[in-house]
Amino acid sequence: MVWLLRKCEKCLKYTLKSDICGCCAGRVRVPHPPRFSPDDKYLKYRMALKQKRQTT
Repeated sequence: MVWLLRKCEKCLKYTLKSDICGCCAGRVRVPHPPRFSPDDKYLKYRMALKQKRQTT
């Protein structure tokens, strides 16, 4: 399934455009969290990044 909805990081509005926001020309990202899997291959990388963000 493809996520079509995007959220602007600058003005926090939702859009269907995949590259830039139509209102403020800001960067857009997918607002949905990643799907949960008990066999997560990237868990150790995400946890390391999260700990690095909390310490800085």
